[in-house]
Amino acid sequence: MRLIAEGLAGERGGEPVFSGVSFALGAGEALTITGPNGAGKSTLLRVLAGLLPAAAGAARIEGGGADWPDVAAAAHYLGHQNAMKTALTVTENLAFWRDFLGEPHCEVDEALGLLGLGGIGRLPFGYLSTGQRRRAAIARLLVSYRPVWLLDEPTAGLDKASEAQVSALMGAHLEDGGIIVAATHLPLGLAGAELRMAEGAR
Repeated sequence: MRLIAEGLAGERGGEPVFSGVSFALGAGEALTITGPNGAGKSTLLRVLAGLLPAAAGAARIEGGGADWPDVAAAAHYLGHQNAMKTALTVTENLAFWRDFLGEPHCEVDEALGLLGLGGIGRLPFGYLSTGQRRRAAIARLLVSYRPVWLLDEPTAGLDKASEAQVSALMGAHLEDGGIIVAATHLPLGLAGAELRMAEGAR
């Protein structure tokens, strides 16, 4: 399987943010997107995920077969927001996403344990600390399988130990033949290519 972007351009509020972005990633490969705030890192991820239309160019999956015909079907997207309901328990949130997304992968308790959150599944999501919320959101990537992970600042708000846990999970996903595109201001420990986006680039 390959994730291919050709001449992508993106807009925010009708204004161009980036253009001419092209890359190709195969199984087990990662791309780290860096650059200052406002350079279009988040916009690029949303375009790849199909949440925003591309102003130009296109992204596609090659070799995904019937299971993964396009990027939207093949990808988990983790944005700045954690996409969890505060009134539901952590377990209820993750069970919802597992059932909604399909392709069950890890059990909810197993996913939480891998992120150092064993024993908190019964707590409402709104009771968690900032770092716990982010780790619980990352557990969503584990309860349902997708070969492509599109991650926007995945380690924001995490301490060093939690950063190491997330880095290990990303490494395991790549070893299993997954693909990762991650926007970040912080080192993620990912080997692979880097795309540096400049503020105001056209």
